Amino acid sequence: MTLLDHILKNEEAATAVEYAVMLAMILMAAIGAIGSVGVGTGGMWGGIVTELRAIGLPL
Repeated sequence: MTLLDHILKNEEAATAVEYAVMLAMILMAAIGAIGSVGVGTGGMWGGIVTELRAIGLPL
């Protein structure tokens, strides 16, 4: 049996590819969520600093 036939008939390789695709999708979702939360909290902290400066606290 040639190497190509062995690779094409090996079910473990297909399972590994499926796991790799699932991992990539999970990572994309996690990175998107972290980015979204980061933007939201950055705006929140910026607003807090602006309000503290408005009442005269040195920052």
